[in-house]
Amino acid sequence: MIYKNKIFRFIMGFIMILFVLACILPFVLLISSSFTSEVALAQNGYSFIPSEFSLSAYKYIWSVKGDVLRAYGISFLVTGVGTAVSVVMTMLFAYPLSRKDLPGRRILSFIIFFTMLFNGGFVPTYLIYSRIFHITDTIWALIVPYLLMNAFFVIMVRTYINTNVPNEVIEAATIDGSGELHTLVKIVVPMSKPIIGTIALMTAIAYWNNWTNGVYFIHTKRELFGIQNYLNSVLSNIAFLQSHSDPSVKITELPSVSIRMALAVIALLPILVAYPFFQKSFAKGITVGSVKG
Repeated sequence: MIYKNKIFRFIMGFIMILFVLACILPFVLLISSSFTSEVALAQNGYSFIPSEFSLSAYKYIWSVKGDVLRAYGISFLVTGVGTAVSVVMTMLFAYPLSRKDLPGRRILSFIIFFTMLFNGGFVPTYLIYSRIFHITDTIWALIVPYLLMNAFFVIMVRTYINTNVPNEVIEAATIDGSGELHTLVKIVVPMSKPIIGTIALMTAIAYWNNWTNGVYFIHTKRELFGIQNYLNSVLSNIAFLQSHSDPSVKITELPSVSIRMALAVIALLPILVAYPFFQKSFAKGITVGSVKG
């Protein structure tokens, strides 16, 4: 077989090493830049080894640790609540769609697939959330819009249930007197842990990295900003300082690139810590849920 060919295996191994380096090296450069002084970055540019080691960026972050911790807390709250509610809603939607005896199953499947291709646009969406649901300047503005329900995840879970949860098991539970909710909680959910872990991880990453909801829906209550929005506001403040600084002040002395890198490192840490715990479920769930069927 071709997989036993040594040349083929060497070439594939070399290509995989290149892919791994392409993923890892940007993180190394990011971390290295965060430990480099602003002057060294301005004079020498980026390097994988700091040309002049400095903790000035992290000292600045420590000086505003109250704002950073508050932004962290908001991000953890939004990510936790949003992910939990999203997973529950996805399971409650996907399980009925997986049942072949559901009335209107094809119509519902078409409607949810249609939303993957077309949407109402930003302006109608904004007007609905701001004028009808009145979520502007509330914590719900960071949870509900765009992220709470994902049609692609619903289709993934439905496919997973169809291919990995035997219909005979569900029928046997029904004969034994199990209701639909009991069957979902006691049978379907335990057998769907890989796909649940997959959508939970992907949803959590989407919530954690999201900053557009804060820009669109948080107007006055800046204390509701998560870590991504806080990072964006810091970058905006830095740009303002650089464009309106006194001529006698050196631009290189203003906090800029190194602080951006340090904030990015801090924002990435939770995802880097959480990913290994979901890796096994993620790999299995994404493969079975989207390829089979």
